[in-house]
Amino acid sequence: MIATGIGYDVHRLVAGRPLVLGGVEIPHPLGLEGHSDADVLCHAIADAILGAAGEPDIGHLFPNTDPAIRGISSLEILRRVRSVLEEKSIRLHNIDATLIAEEPKISPHLTLMKERIGAALNLPVTRVGIKATTNESLGFTGRGEGMAALASACVDRPE
Repeated sequence: MIATGIGYDVHRLVAGRPLVLGGVEIPHPLGLEGHSDADVLCHAIADAILGAAGEPDIGHLFPNTDPAIRGISSLEILRRVRSVLEEKSIRLHNIDATLIAEEPKISPHLTLMKERIGAALNLPVTRVGIKATTNESLGFTGRGEGMAALASACVDRPE
């Protein structure tokens, strides 16, 4: 059975944290606040995959109350999500994601993001779609207070 899932994540921008997006540390004066590395792009992708697989969201699998996963790389979260798929004989076909942020420019980092996400999910780079857009200075992302990401995933699940 072919199934699709969607994911959404948002994190506040704060001083004193590295900015990690798609598993890539990007030079920027602010980083995303969170229990893990707060990579909104990977989190949205993880939720999309889990949704397509009929599983609970990453908050259930990786609760922000668990000290054992404090600071966890979101690429590791994606690897663990891949393991959930493997345990259930679910095959991931592709993911597509959009990052919403006013700055910094994401295009110079897209190739490396796709490579790292693809490697974490054991998915060819050609099946990893990542786009970036601004919010045209509207809302919290437009004011530079945070970043958001949307993602979709397509899987083949046993019936």
